[in-house]
Amino acid sequence: MLRMGKLTDYGIVLMSYLAENTTLHHNAHTLADAVRVPLPTVRKVLKALSQHGLLNSERGAHGGYSLSKAAREISIAEVITAIEGPIALTECVSVESHCNQEVHCVVQTNWERINSAVYHALDEVKLSDMLVQQTHINGVSPIHFYPSASQSGLVTKQDGEIHG
Repeated sequence: MLRMGKLTDYGIVLMSYLAENTTLHHNAHTLADAVRVPLPTVRKVLKALSQHGLLNSERGAHGGYSLSKAAREISIAEVITAIEGPIALTECVSVESHCNQEVHCVVQTNWERINSAVYHALDEVKLSDMLVQQTHINGVSPIHFYPSASQSGLVTKQDGEIHG
C-alpha cells in the first residue's frame, strides 16, 4: 500500500486552511487550534513548508505564515516533496538508491515510468483543487485530472492495452 506520512497529510490540511483564509497572517498557535493538530507538529510542518518556499514567514506582533503564491499555483506534489522529500515509489527511482539489484534489474525502467506518471498526476492537482467542497454527485470526484498538453501524447490506449 502506498501511503503518505501523517506530517504530509497535516501539511496539506494546513496549506488548505491558509488558502481559504488569505486575509491574515496566521501564527502557529492559531493554526494549531484551527486545524486541531498539536502545536509541536504544526511548527515542524510549517518549518518544512517554509524552507521549501511554499510559505512566507514574518516575525513580529503582526507576523505569521501565509502562502508564498496563489493556491492555484501550488501543486500537491510540491507539498508532498517539501515534507517527504522527492517522490519515489521504489528504491530504484530514488535519488539516493541503495538497491543491490539495480545494475541488472529488468523492471527499473518501468518503475521510473510509473513513478513519473504518479508525480505528474500529483503535480496536476493544485492546492486550490483541495478547497472544492467534497460533495460527490453520481460518484464524480471534485478533482479532475487533465493531462498537460506535453504529456497527452505519451500514453495511448489501443485494443484495450496501454502503450506509451
